[in-house]
Amino acid sequence: MTQTSKRTAKIMQGNDACVEAALLVGCRFFAGYPITPASEIAEGMARRLPLVGGVFVQMEDEIASVIAIVGASWGGWKAMTATSGPGFCLMQEGIGMAAITETPCVIVNVQRGGPASGQSTAPSQGDVFQARYGSNGDYAIIALAPSTSQEMFDLTVKAFNLSEKYRVPVIILSDEIVAHTREKVFIPAVEELEIINRKKPTVPPEGFLTFKPDTDGIPPMPKFNTGYKLCVTTQLHQENGFRANPQVGAALIQRLTGKVENNADTICEVDEFYTEDAEMVVIAYGSVARSAIRAVRDARSEGKKVGMLKLKTLWPFPANKIRSIAARSKKIIVPEMNTGRMVLEVERISGGLCSVESLPKLGGRCHTPGEIYAAIKEDIDNA
Repeated sequence: MTQTSKRTAKIMQGNDACVEAALLVGCRFFAGYPITPASEIAEGMARRLPLVGGVFVQMEDEIASVIAIVGASWGGWKAMTATSGPGFCLMQEGIGMAAITETPCVIVNVQRGGPASGQSTAPSQGDVFQARYGSNGDYAIIALAPSTSQEMFDLTVKAFNLSEKYRVPVIILSDEIVAHTREKVFIPAVEELEIINRKKPTVPPEGFLTFKPDTDGIPPMPKFNTGYKLCVTTQLHQENGFRANPQVGAALIQRLTGKVENNADTICEVDEFYTEDAEMVVIAYGSVARSAIRAVRDARSEGKKVGMLKLKTLWPFPANKIRSIAARSKKIIVPEMNTGRMVLEVERISGGLCSVESLPKLGGRCHTPGEIYAAIKEDIDNA
């Protein structure tokens, strides 16, 4: 007899789904500063964390917020913050700090129009490169892009798991539409979830080095005040945490980037629709993917050989999957709520295997299914 699932269904917006998932996976520390359209995450965590033995702190700004979650993580907590574009700008130095100190933490960026204050109540996808390259130097992070409230729940769980497994900051690139769309979300019981926790040392304190990796390239991580001597510095460092010479520093950067990039095929998650016979493929992510799948289905109903690839992981970039799509397609269309960002990565990876068309949209409005369908139809009619 199949055991009945204990999952429940609730109608909730994406921001609330993020809170629900974070609490379920074990987040017990949140530091943040209110900002539209992410404020509901802070409000939800402020209400709920004290009820489960957690801590919520409203910080004086976003700089303090990201530094606080780094400290909380080293104290043994699963920690998270949430913001939007202007606050995300302020967090970049702290994200670099988390990367070089290999600190597990989750940063939610509910994107809105920019630059600067931009459009505080309108969606955008203008922060995708900032998520990957916003801090200084060479490093690697993971960035996930939900397109529905359900995916906001699922990818929040995944963000914490990836952060704990690879000891990296993980960014959830939501947007205003996903944040405020109310729809059905299925919430599993905690025992039905896969929950990953950071590795703990297997050697006694006297034999432990703060940043000595295991064979998988990832060091175990004790928390402060448990008997281990920890030297945590933002300098390029040796395995003991003290400042490194150029050769050791170079090897550190290779390891920090390699533990993410070398596992890209394991980390990356995409959804494919009708790609088996597709001569044209729409590649979309975030809320734009909602319109894109409708447009593709409308085209398929008319016999057009069109497929779709929805990116749930933006960084590391799912290069092998896109290269495979490009090799068997004639054309790729990339609709985005920006001037054309991820299309540049698609073009780079496609390498001339097929033509690539950018379909940007600005002004704080998402593409309609009709706009994407019109681009599909025009390209097919002109072929």
